[in-house]
Amino acid sequence: MIAVTIYSRPGCHPCDQMKAIVDRVARSVAIVVEEIDVSTDPVLETLYGGDLPVLLVGGTKAAKYRVTETELRRILSARTGGLEGQEWQEGEER
Repeated sequence: MIAVTIYSRPGCHPCDQMKAIVDRVARSVAIVVEEIDVSTDPVLETLYGGDLPVLLVGGTKAAKYRVTETELRRILSARTGGLEGQEWQEGEER
C-alpha cells in the first residue's frame, strides 16, 4: 500500500475537491490516506498554509492546489512501477 497524505484546513474548498479525488482513487487502488489539518499546528501552517491543499505520496510532495484523478493515478503508477490496482494470485511472480 502507498501512503497518501493530504495537508488541508477546514473551509478550504480546493482541499475538499482534492480529498474527493483521492477518495475516488482509493476505491480501486491500494492506498492509505491520512488527512492533516494544518490549522492545528503553527509549524505546519507556516510550511503549507499558503499552498493548500498539498498532497504527499510516499512521503514526497506530489501536488499542491489541485490534482486530477488521471494525474493521481499516473503518480501512483510511477511509484509502484505500474502495478497498482492489479490483483496477484498467491505464488504468482510479480
